[in-house]
Amino acid sequence: MKLKLMLSGLITLIALLLVGCGNNNGNTAMDVSVRGFQGIVEEHLAGILNAERAIAASVEAQSGDWDTVKPILAQFADDLSTDAAVWYVFSDGHYYTVEKDLVDASLSDRDYFSSLMSGEDIEGDLVISKSTGKRSIIVATQVGGNTSVAIGVSVDAELLSQLVTERLQLPENMYFFALDQEFQTPIHSNIERIFAYPAEFDESVEGVFKSIQGNDQGVITYTLNGDQITATYHASEILGWQFFIAEK
Repeated sequence: MKLKLMLSGLITLIALLLVGCGNNNGNTAMDVSVRGFQGIVEEHLAGILNAERAIAASVEAQSGDWDTVKPILAQFADDLSTDAAVWYVFSDGHYYTVEKDLVDASLSDRDYFSSLMSGEDIEGDLVISKSTGKRSIIVATQVGGNTSVAIGVSVDAELLSQLVTERLQLPENMYFFALDQEFQTPIHSNIERIFAYPAEFDESVEGVFKSIQGNDQGVITYTLNGDQITATYHASEILGWQFFIAEK
C-alpha cells in the first residue's frame, strides 16, 4: 500500500515571489508570506493526519495486532520526511513504533491521550518523544472500528523547521517562528530555539506576545538581543498557533 503526502507548492510560490518584491509591497508582501509559511505547516500536518485516517480505516489497523499493521505503518514512515516516530498505541497506553516495536514506556500520561482515545484527532501537541528523545509535534487519530487503538506520528520539529526553511528561502535579515497557546515555540528558523519560550532569550518580549494572544493577525515591533524586530503574524484556527515572519 503506497501512501503519499500531496503537498501543494502554490502557497509557497506566492510567498516566495512576494518576499522577493517586499520593498514594493510592504506589509502586504509580509502578510502573504506569513500565510504561506502557515500554509506549508498546516498542509504538511494535515497530509499526515489524512494518511493516518486512511490507514485507520484499513482491516490491518483495525485488527489490533502489531505484526499485522506494522508493514503498512513502515511504508507510511518511509513516505514521511519529517517523522521522529510512527506509532500504534493501545487504550492502556502501551505502544509500538516502527523502529523499536514494543516501547518500554506508556503514553497514558500524555495530556492528549484521553482525548485521543475518546475519538478526538490530535494535531499540534508538543512533546519530547519517549521513544526517540526528539522535540516532536503530535498528529494522531483513533482507529475506526476498534476504539482500543490509535495511530500517531511524532513529527520531528527540527525536520519540519528545515522543510520550511528550504521552501520559504527567506532573506538573511528575516526569520520565521510560531508560538502555541502556552507561548512555546513549535518551529523556528533557528533550531536552537525550537520548544523554547521567548522569555528565555529576553524577558522584555514576553509581554509583547501576551498582548496579542487571541488576535487573528497583525504587526508587532520589539527589541530582542539589541536588534529592532518587526514581525507580521497570523493565527491558525486549526492548530491554535500564531505564525510569525520577523525582519531585523
